[in-house]
Amino acid sequence: MKRERIVVAMSGGVDSAVAAARLHDAGHEVVGVTLHLWDYPDELDAPGGHGRCCAPEDQYDARRTADALGFPHYTFDRRELFAKEVVAPFVDAYVAGETPSPCTTCNREVKLAELFAIADRLGARAIATGHYARIGRDADGTPFLLAGRDDKKDQSYFLYATPREKLERLVFPLGESTKGEVRAEAVARGLPGATKGESQELCFVGGGEHAYTRFVEERSADRVRPGPIVDDTGRVVGEHAGVHRFTVGQRKGLGVALGRPIWVTQIDAATNTVHLGGEKALAGMGAKLDDVVLAPGVSLPLSARVRIRYRHPGAEATIVTSAEPGSAHVTFREPVAALTPGQIAVFYDGDRVLGGGRLRSRDLAS
Repeated sequence: MKRERIVVAMSGGVDSAVAAARLHDAGHEVVGVTLHLWDYPDELDAPGGHGRCCAPEDQYDARRTADALGFPHYTFDRRELFAKEVVAPFVDAYVAGETPSPCTTCNREVKLAELFAIADRLGARAIATGHYARIGRDADGTPFLLAGRDDKKDQSYFLYATPREKLERLVFPLGESTKGEVRAEAVARGLPGATKGESQELCFVGGGEHAYTRFVEERSADRVRPGPIVDDTGRVVGEHAGVHRFTVGQRKGLGVALGRPIWVTQIDAATNTVHLGGEKALAGMGAKLDDVVLAPGVSLPLSARVRIRYRHPGAEATIVTSAEPGSAHVTFREPVAALTPGQIAVFYDGDRVLGGGRLRSRDLAS
């Protein structure tokens, strides 16, 4: 890269700090930007009470990093936008019996959208983040998204919907690194928060038992209703306090025991019914997708490895267009377990991201 002004998204964590440091070392005019997205209740201020990404002390660590390295840092309040675009749809999805993927929504509708608008105001062409992902280019220069080198930390899944005009300007300084290398570099540089831990919980929900349940119930007013739990014969075996407490593939915390291994196989929000069954009942051969986004130069039909959730390794499938605009249908070569409405299916050719869409419903295995 030629030396230029670059806006770096700084969450206050180790990854974005090292990304900023590398660009600063390379001689770029770095401008650190933190988006204030959420306020935390007092009980979540204790260590481990909330996730990394947008906590108040993380904003402070981002500023400390910028001060230590010698470049400007700004914080922008985007709480109202985050609540509208991420939190409200998250709650709505759970009440509707789905299991949403809010991090993909956040990157698409809030973080990247706002960072690019801010970069334009600051006269910066490039935007850098601490994501573990890479940008490749075709022979004609068309950019495309690639998985990060670190398989355990790859975050290309959350960025599948990034359009070409944004890929042209994005920089991922950590794409070729492993998390271990980044952590060691942060410590060696003496960056603020270099030894800070990471949370696996959503940044706005917090940790602890029943955190998701509590969060949804506090924001769903009178939409949460009790209903029946039925087994794979249709027999009522229990009652639940709301479909938001369950997800397809769930095995623990069901509130019933049938004397054999059972999983949540379906959530019917229309009838407010949670269906249980054996492991075979989780298998699906395909699924309907909506809100499908394809990478530059990609069209349907196509064959690809499809990841149906973030930690899923992927399964070989064929994706074809459906009658409804923006929709598609994915058919797997072999049955896939726990195709969960609301989650994101992302298409890959090797490390290259071809596109993705939201899982709407599944086809049962025969």
